[in-house]
Amino acid sequence: MIGASGIENLLFDIAEALRWPVLAAALLALVFVLFDLGAFVVELARRNRRDSFQKVDEASQRAREALQEEDPDAAAQALLPVASSAQMAEALWLLLAQYGRPGAGDRMNKCLADFDLRSLRKLERSRMLVRFGPALGLMGTLIPLSPALAGLARGNVGELSENLRVAFSITVVGLLIGAIAFAISLIRDRLYAQDLSDLEYVAATLAPEER
Repeated sequence: MIGASGIENLLFDIAEALRWPVLAAALLALVFVLFDLGAFVVELARRNRRDSFQKVDEASQRAREALQEEDPDAAAQALLPVASSAQMAEALWLLLAQYGRPGAGDRMNKCLADFDLRSLRKLERSRMLVRFGPALGLMGTLIPLSPALAGLARGNVGELSENLRVAFSITVVGLLIGAIAFAISLIRDRLYAQDLSDLEYVAATLAPEER
């Protein structure tokens, strides 16, 4: 049977084996969150400023009138300028394509649900890093503490200093990852909620019988 000391040594060996994978994972997470931050800045720069409800309302009404006159191109020209992203523009195209078709209301609802799912998929990456960043930072902090204490017991100040430096550095990296990811997910959540609200209003305008 494995004694208590054997179990302790096994756990210590497992923790030591995880040291470099955890450090590598934290570094990869940092690279990913910085890449996501750059993509987010570009996304913000490309978003059209169309905060006015009046603009969305007028564009929806013009699009509906154009569709009633069987002019889908004019409807698209009226409605697409309110799109804040390529993803929203695609959803608007799909909503316009459902006008006059049997079961248009159900089809539009499906388009809205698909848009919401795609938005959630983009948010999942940032939300995962909100949790993973601090978790990796905590693991990367605790793992070097054991050899640091062992070095202290042996009077090896150099080993103690090196392990503590690694521990504190990975803590900072983990918190930085979580903070950036949290800010991105918070703002994106608000932006995508606004997009979905606008799309729901457009769908209700194009299919008033479904309201």
